[in-house]
Amino acid sequence: MNLSDYVTTFGQYMLHRYGERVHKIAIDAGFTCPNRDGTKGTGGCTFCNNSSFSPNGREPQPVHTQIAAGRQVIAQRTGARRFIAYFQAYTNTYADPAHLDRLYRAALAEPDVIGLSVGTRPDCVPDAVLDLLAGYQAEGFEVWLELGLQSAFDETLCRVNRGHDFAEYRRAVRAAHLRGLRVCTHLILGLPGETAWHAKTTLNRVLELGTEGLKIHPLHVVKGTALANEWRRGEYRPWTLTAYVQTTADLVERTPPGIVFHRLTGTAPAQLLLAPEWCAHKWRVLNALTAELHARRARATLTEPETGNEIITTV
Repeated sequence: MNLSDYVTTFGQYMLHRYGERVHKIAIDAGFTCPNRDGTKGTGGCTFCNNSSFSPNGREPQPVHTQIAAGRQVIAQRTGARRFIAYFQAYTNTYADPAHLDRLYRAALAEPDVIGLSVGTRPDCVPDAVLDLLAGYQAEGFEVWLELGLQSAFDETLCRVNRGHDFAEYRRAVRAAHLRGLRVCTHLILGLPGETAWHAKTTLNRVLELGTEGLKIHPLHVVKGTALANEWRRGEYRPWTLTAYVQTTADLVERTPPGIVFHRLTGTAPAQLLLAPEWCAHKWRVLNALTAELHARRARATLTEPETGNEIITTV
């Protein structure tokens, strides 16, 4: 019983596509965010850890050095020999296209790097940047645009000081798809004021627009955030593990099988995590989700006594 029996995981997708293991190597290229540098705000999202951000003192290693370190760790753990450069930290399209091209090209110049996955915000993907990414794809590289939507509800996005709305996400997805780019949409479950209904409605809106991938995260309460203050005052209560697993399973069942799940949970560093405690245990969450999906499949599969044919009653 494996999670990949019930969803198309990113690892499974890449194995099928390239015939071998392909892993992401996370890269911090020293970007900031318009919700931090004063363009749209200075505080960032209410759930984002401000103390981890120091624009004047944070000097990341060169891209090739980070890839070399990531390559060594992953190769020892899984034996993978091909990689996707994942520009992860902050807003990785928030710079002049010429500067972005130098950073992306530095990653693509590595002989075992077969593509890019670029994490960003829906309001930070101008046409020039999308054209840049589409150009790499035209050269034969694997390219994913990862858009941090989190919720399709503008009230929620405003409440967590996100700094963009759903309309900007809609525009970004349509512009990316016009260029043939694959989109992976990030969703957070358990945002303040949201229930399972909000999560399902957000998924429906995302699927209506079209997305090639999904990343689902539980909301963490971490030190140094506005959300942590709300939690201490009793104004925010995190979801339970059961609620997260049940709702995530609901989303999986509503998602067409061709869509790739890049992630189905997320963790926070132990030294920063305040709540919920279960967010520190990745495999506990994934094992619980796998068990839930297995139980649902078992309940949904009926056998006709006369023919022995199976009837699948749910997706």
